[in-house]
Amino acid sequence: MPRISRSLVTALSSLALAAAGLTVAAGTAHAQSCSQAYLPLPDPSCQPGDFNPDVTQSTIDSTICVSGWTATVRPSSSYTTALKKKQIVEYGYTDTSTSDYEEDHFLPLELGGSPKSELNLWPEPEYGTKTAANKDTVENKLKKAVCAGTVTLSDAQDAILTDWTTALSDLGLS
Repeated sequence: MPRISRSLVTALSSLALAAAGLTVAAGTAHAQSCSQAYLPLPDPSCQPGDFNPDVTQSTIDSTICVSGWTATVRPSSSYTTALKKKQIVEYGYTDTSTSDYEEDHFLPLELGGSPKSELNLWPEPEYGTKTAANKDTVENKLKKAVCAGTVTLSDAQDAILTDWTTALSDLGLS
């Protein structure tokens, strides 16, 4: 039997994934449809959160607890805007105005979230009662608690990934 070329296998695999409703991006398959049912959280099958391996409990004093550190890892707006446009379609939002969404890190950079992973970035609506601005307040309080040593990095990450709207109360910080 003749050997099948790698490019043919890749093309056939991509075709099969497309037929199954999946797309290929950077070697991984992603659903073309994400549910809004989890709002104000992202759909966990699309954005479960992703970690920056450089941020651990033992490195927080040289990473997240350094003023201005997140600016050194934050992706460019050209990257996040392009991703936001794609993900607005994936979420099926009827409002497609990019200004009505923040391309947000589900696991925030301030708590060791992966800067560019599509598993960690999603178009968070700027409208409603629980918005990106509300989440920013939670992120800042959690970072302060981690840097003060009152909460471990792992506990803060778990709490915000479980439900950012209850993370502070779950950790006794509200």
